[in-house]
Amino acid sequence: MQNILERFRLDNKVALITGAASGLGAAIATALSQAGATVAVHGNRRAADDTAAAITAAGAHAEAFQADLSSTTGADSLFTQVKEKLGQVDILINNAGTIHRAAAEEVALEDWQQVLQVNLTSVFQLSQLAARDMISRSAPGKNVGKIVNIASLLSFQGGIRVPAYAASKGGVAQLTKALANEWAPKGIQVNAIAPGYFATSNTEALQADETRSRQILERIPANRWGQPEDLAGAALFLSCSASDYVTGTIVTVDGGWMGR
Repeated sequence: MQNILERFRLDNKVALITGAASGLGAAIATALSQAGATVAVHGNRRAADDTAAAITAAGAHAEAFQADLSSTTGADSLFTQVKEKLGQVDILINNAGTIHRAAAEEVALEDWQQVLQVNLTSVFQLSQLAARDMISRSAPGKNVGKIVNIASLLSFQGGIRVPAYAASKGGVAQLTKALANEWAPKGIQVNAIAPGYFATSNTEALQADETRSRQILERIPANRWGQPEDLAGAALFLSCSASDYVTGTIVTVDGGWMGR
């Protein structure tokens, strides 16, 4: 039997991580590169050049790509770029996301549609493109690819003043299960990670709100905001062969929030 630590290696694998210019995506990309993967790091409105440079400086292989996932053509553009440069995609991490905070009765339709496009529709588009690429290399009993979606605590809860975000992340959770059901027989495992409250640019407003920040910390048994590196272990597990019999699962990484 293969040594368990070897099953966490990603040598000769190509991983595409969206939204990797900073925060959670950059931390995931760094972890996967340390495990041996060649990483394609994506930036939406800003390039992921800094992430790629840091990974390269550490002795791993990274390439930076840019595409606007708020456009219906962004996913196809990104995947085409990565395929042309790196040949194939073995691991897809759908991390890119956006959020719009407003009272539900004040949300403009264009803001709703943008959040859904980035957080849900582009996830389906990229998953479909990646699955087609993976299935072309499939064989009976062979695991050919991993897709990891970044969900949220709001995949389970409604939140406040973020109706589009909650709807999109609820959709990500159900999409994960639906794709897992169809693609497991074809050698693709599809799972999701639901981060809790992490200290990233998406939560800057909450961190700056003394009352809300205090309320959040009081609910988290770990009594702290998550750091991007806290997500790296779960992402690596779901990307490597150690998780070949795990599919359709949503792993919460939340400091205990959901257990309260």
